[in-house]
Amino acid sequence: MGKNETTGKKAASNASKVLRDPKASPAAKSAAGSALTQVKDKPKKGGK
Repeated sequence: MGKNETTGKKAASNASKVLRDPKASPAAKSAAGSALTQVKDKPKKGGK
């Protein structure tokens, strides 16, 4: 992935499902975790 590329919402949702699946392989969970680390952060609301 390039410097400014992020994982889309649908891909992030699927990655989340993989991480919660007890039958998912360790390789699948590793890939899903990697995808989630590239999800764009939500802007913080409120003040301090």
